[in-house]
Amino acid sequence: MVFAGYGITAPEHNYDDYTHLDVKDKIVLVLRHEPQEFDEKSVLRGKEPTAHASFINKAINARNRGARALILVNDRAAHPTEEDLLVKFGSTKGPEDAGLPVLQVKADIVDAWFQAAGKSLKDIEAQIDKTLEPQSFGFPDTLRLDVEVDIERTLATVHNVVGILPGPSPEHVIIGAHYDHLGLGEHDSLAPSMAGQVHPGADDNASGSAGVVELARLFAAQRKSLRRSVIFIAFAGEEVGLLGSAHYVNHPLRPLDQAVAMINLDMIGRVRNSKLFVGGVGTGSTFKSLVEEITKKSAFQIDYSAGGYDSSDHTSFTTKQVPVLFFFSGLHGDYHKPSDTWDKIDGPGTARVLDLVFEIAGRIEKVPERAQFVRVADPRPAGAGSGGGGYGPSFGSIPDFGQTENGVKFADVREGSPAAKAGLKAGDVLIEFDGKPIKNLYDFTYALRGKRAGDQVEVRVLRDGKPVAARVLLEQRK
Repeated sequence: MVFAGYGITAPEHNYDDYTHLDVKDKIVLVLRHEPQEFDEKSVLRGKEPTAHASFINKAINARNRGARALILVNDRAAHPTEEDLLVKFGSTKGPEDAGLPVLQVKADIVDAWFQAAGKSLKDIEAQIDKTLEPQSFGFPDTLRLDVEVDIERTLATVHNVVGILPGPSPEHVIIGAHYDHLGLGEHDSLAPSMAGQVHPGADDNASGSAGVVELARLFAAQRKSLRRSVIFIAFAGEEVGLLGSAHYVNHPLRPLDQAVAMINLDMIGRVRNSKLFVGGVGTGSTFKSLVEEITKKSAFQIDYSAGGYDSSDHTSFTTKQVPVLFFFSGLHGDYHKPSDTWDKIDGPGTARVLDLVFEIAGRIEKVPERAQFVRVADPRPAGAGSGGGGYGPSFGSIPDFGQTENGVKFADVREGSPAAKAGLKAGDVLIEFDGKPIKNLYDFTYALRGKRAGDQVEVRVLRDGKPVAARVLLEQRK
């Protein structure tokens, strides 16, 4: 066994708990969280926790160095009044298989290990916090552990809900929203202390789901005048990676080359100061002029975005070259919290949004000439879809969230991005980044965060099952 401090390698801060430490084929013990956790002036941390504190990043760091297993222990010096509780099983984010066993052990057991090595866990933790210098070491050979991990996973099937209003043409307009939210908030809650309470998601995205139902009612009343079909979809699994929309575009009920547009409603229930965000207007050759013509007579102040890549379900359709529009009324203080409740929804404001969407969708459904898909070089980062979660330099790939095999499959590659300039394409599966194996999106994100704009990295992808090497010059996020 070896002790590797907090298990963090942060080259951007010249901090590395693994300095001069060989962990190959050994079990690594690390502290939870990160040094100087409550020091707002900390060079390493600042006011907010960094990505280095997450379990999965500590696991990837240990695995990439050849460790056989990772054990975590609570950092009690930073949390002296808290009970030494083990993290609830299944409550942390990460892949199903981190590539090595990851366990947590009570601090009183670890204290005995340190005493056997003639050291004090509390003193070493305090020393790291004070100096930001690694205090890693190898335990005596007499301390050995046998670790056995046996996990039975319970899987569930969730469903998209689809309604089709048939028209005289096989061409169709898709109107969708995701109906899932965070459940009890054990993942992705922005009020982590309230995990275990229902997160209703009245705005995110019950407002969008209700909007789809209302638009279905409005279109059904005019079914005799339809020129194209209209498909209404309530997507599952958006909050855990656009799973429902990714599944649909790979298994569509109608051919996607007959989809003239996809309109996505994600959080339309709390318009403030008459501001409404409309994204994707550059993805359809006629969308910008059409939307501007209709919105100029509305009371909304429209904030336009040309690109079709955001952290919502229309992204899945953009990757399949379907023109998209995205309607969004903006973030607020209740986002991803139990306080996102029905009583805060602006009903009349939401109705006005739907009147606008109905008019725009109706125009797209009836105009004889369909918009042509346009690839947009969008400089804005797009959350998980940016291939780095908004951290580190820009790479430019859009992951296929429906992919399950080893590696990261690219659903698309952004126009003009570093990945595109290196010749990478949609359908490529990234298997190696800068000499490190890439098993999943977490591996990719971790590797990318360790680089800077201007770095040139060697990558390997599988293209049609054959390995292809490329050299990517990373750029600054804009």
